[in-house]
Amino acid sequence: MERLIEGYRQFRKTGWPRERALYEELANGQSPEYLIISCCDSRADPALIFNARPGELFVLRNVANIVPPFEQGNGYHGTSSAIAFAVLQLKVRSVVVMGHATCGGIAAALDRKVAAQTPFLSEWISLLEPAVARCAHEDGDRHTATEREGVRLSLERLMSFPFIAERVQKGLLKLEGARFGIANGQLEWLDKESGEFRRVE
Repeated sequence: MERLIEGYRQFRKTGWPRERALYEELANGQSPEYLIISCCDSRADPALIFNARPGELFVLRNVANIVPPFEQGNGYHGTSSAIAFAVLQLKVRSVVVMGHATCGGIAAALDRKVAAQTPFLSEWISLLEPAVARCAHEDGDRHTATEREGVRLSLERLMSFPFIAERVQKGLLKLEGARFGIANGQLEWLDKESGEFRRVE
């Protein structure tokens, strides 16, 4: 806990004074342009990766950056409610689904024994089954291929949300995919024409 308190003290000493005017402005409301859907992995922080200032990114993090299919009715739709809030209330202009290398959620989807002792995890990562199936005959690195396919799957599911499909068709919203390399710091961006991930230079 002391590490967190000391980090806050450093923020108040350097970060807060530097961004004080911006924080005062943001106290009146936020208007981020981007919704970033990323994994909750501690090594892949979107704000750090995109060098973002406060208020620039609306960040939704969950295990393996999964977007569930659009559903209505009773239940706890945490991920879907955050997506709806970002698109309908904040009116973000872009949604970026960002996966990352060595993702533990992907590892659990590939080997279901990994999730066996963790409550809630097995059902959550079952949402990745279509991505796992698409990579079943991958000759190379199946883990990496599934990380990329998981991003593609989440982008497909975003289009199952009627309010997203409508905005995309009207040119009011863009959907993008990315993958971050933990060891090399390299970002890959999904090329919409080819469907392949390309390194950002």
